[in-house]
Amino acid sequence: MDFTVITANLNHGHFLAECLASVAEQAGVTLEHLVIDGGSTDDSAAIAARFPHVTWSQGPDKGMSDAINKGFDRAQGDWVIWLNADDRLKPGILQQVKQAAANTTADILYGDYDFIDESGRLIRSIHMPDWSPFVHVHHCCYIGSTACFLKRATVIAPGHRLREDFHYVMDGELYARLHASGLNFDRMRLNVADFRIHGGNASLRHLGKPRDLETILKAERQHVESRAIRRAYGLTLFSDPYLNGLADGVLWLAAKGWKGVMKLR
Repeated sequence: MDFTVITANLNHGHFLAECLASVAEQAGVTLEHLVIDGGSTDDSAAIAARFPHVTWSQGPDKGMSDAINKGFDRAQGDWVIWLNADDRLKPGILQQVKQAAANTTADILYGDYDFIDESGRLIRSIHMPDWSPFVHVHHCCYIGSTACFLKRATVIAPGHRLREDFHYVMDGELYARLHASGLNFDRMRLNVADFRIHGGNASLRHLGKPRDLETILKAERQHVESRAIRRAYGLTLFSDPYLNGLADGVLWLAAKGWKGVMKLR
């Protein structure tokens, strides 16, 4: 089997049909589509039942990372991707990825993607630079998980999984850990998927300058995960956390600048 597509879902029925259809319409490849539902109370189950290619499972989980890991445990495809329930693959893209995969020894393949709005209209296109652990750790996780393929033989089968105590930047931590483990990344010059921006995106929920303590604490949790990645996989110059915060700002600017240079190549 060429691909396993994993979709974690919880009450995203209003987007789910587009996601499932984008996989069902892929041609020239063999695939399985595992939808791991955390206990939706909307029409998600009825929508999934309309797509014969879908393997549906429903039950409680500990969050998105746990749900995706359940999919990793069951995956049988040569290449594994997790596609968010509110996102969609580009038409015919899996056949192109299969061709690209035949010409690389990489363990992780990633491509470009588009940001779309809630109704599916294009916001902007995101063009990926080559892999840089410095940029990834010190600027941002710039690889879109919905446009990234993991080789089952070298990533999934050996037991690499998402950290279930990460709820926002679990993909960023995984990619940093895979690089630290000696695995190889390769960029494809392919536009792989549509990433939908809407009010429910976990990674965008806490933007702005909130003043209420509960919102601030939730936002800080997201920032703490990014800081933990920098401490574990990046440059840590001081023992004092406040001095490291200042250094992180300088490194963030340097990594942002280097990312801009890489995009010119």
